[in-house]
Amino acid sequence: MKIIRAGSTPSMKGPEDWFTGTVRIDPMFQAEAPGRVGGSHVTFEPGARTAWHTHPAGQTIIITFGRGRVQREGGPVEEVLQGDVVWFSAGEKHWHGAAPDTAMSHHAIQEAINGEAVTWLEKVTDDAYNG
Repeated sequence: MKIIRAGSTPSMKGPEDWFTGTVRIDPMFQAEAPGRVGGSHVTFEPGARTAWHTHPAGQTIIITFGRGRVQREGGPVEEVLQGDVVWFSAGEKHWHGAAPDTAMSHHAIQEAINGEAVTWLEKVTDDAYNG
C-alpha cells in the first residue's frame, strides 16, 4: 500500500509547447511497474487549452470544476461541465481546455505504453478553439 498525501507533489506550470494560456498541473499519481496508469489534476484559466495530442492507450478526463471545451479531430467542439466524463480512444487526436470566459479543472488519467503516455502535436488555433 502507498498513500500519496495531498499537496506532497509540487504544482507545475503547463509548458508553453503543450498549452495555450495559463495552465497548472498538479500530479496526483504514477503507478509503479508493472502498472502503467498515471493521473494529474489540471486547471485551465479561461481560454486556456492543450495542444492537439494523442495517447497510445487512450485518456479519460473527469471535469471537476467549471465549464470547458473538448474536440476530437474531425468532430465538433463540444462543451463539458463539472461531473462530465470524457473518454478519448487510443491514438485519437484531440484537445481539451476551458471555456472562453470560465475556468475548468479536470482529472486526467492515462496509461503509458513503452514509457510514453502522450504525443504532443501542433497548437490549437483560435479559429479551431472557437469552432
